[in-house]
Amino acid sequence: MTQPDLRRFAWLSIAAALVTILLKTWAWWLTGSVGLLSDALESLVNLAGALMALWMLTIAARPADEEHLYGHSKAEYFSSGFEGFLILAAALGIGWAAVDRLLHPQPLEQLDLGLAVSVVASVVNLLTALVLIRAGREYRSITLEADAHHLLTDVWTSVGVILGVAAVWATGWLWLDPILALLVAANIVWTGFRLVSRSAAGLMDTALPPEQQATIAGVLEKHRGAGIEFHALWTRQAGSRAFVSFHVLVPGRWTVQQGHDLVEGIECELRAILPHAHVLTHLEPIEDPLSHQDQDLDR
Repeated sequence: MTQPDLRRFAWLSIAAALVTILLKTWAWWLTGSVGLLSDALESLVNLAGALMALWMLTIAARPADEEHLYGHSKAEYFSSGFEGFLILAAALGIGWAAVDRLLHPQPLEQLDLGLAVSVVASVVNLLTALVLIRAGREYRSITLEADAHHLLTDVWTSVGVILGVAAVWATGWLWLDPILALLVAANIVWTGFRLVSRSAAGLMDTALPPEQQATIAGVLEKHRGAGIEFHALWTRQAGSRAFVSFHVLVPGRWTVQQGHDLVEGIECELRAILPHAHVLTHLEPIEDPLSHQDQDLDR
């Protein structure tokens, strides 16, 4: 199944990041709020992440070649990992600015207009995130999913900042603004940690999710019996691609054509369930003791 060009979604994310950077920076300039400044800094991270996503999606879309026989789909993990590190760096910058403002409070100005501008920026991020998360799930792209979840985190961060700045406006308690910025920093640290962890797991050839493994086992179970067995089921996820391999044990008296017809039928069933899966089977005679020893990666 040919993977569609996902770069158009990266361009959408880049455009949204540029718009929100301008709007949030304007809101910070109007008000002087360090909370709104933290929100604007996170949008800079969104832009850097979107640019990295565009680059990695371009690489991931390349066809397999002599040096990359399994394709380039793992490039997507570099994008989500990079974005995770950017989020962590932004959190440090936000924390530094918040502590400084906590020690040196400053009055906030033009809060009504500043908050209105920030709300518009948040709506832009929300709509973009909804498009990206739908595309990420449909096309099994960790890059688009990571970008979408980051934007959703940015939306909730913005909601918190807006509410906090509104509280400062209503109460006059200037300390609320930097405290809120510190909470924002803590929240995006958690987001960054999850993105980095997920990227590392993908680069380490993590197995398919349990529900997909259970689906594969269910298909094999339908064919088990009458001298037919299966073992050495291995799965791994590589970006948008999934890889499944297993051994098929059949009676030694079977012809090559009989064994071939069986494994072809099973592979077709699995590819119908997992359209992006590469399925590899190994046929063995069930009576041979060596067939039952050949179950580990290192035989």
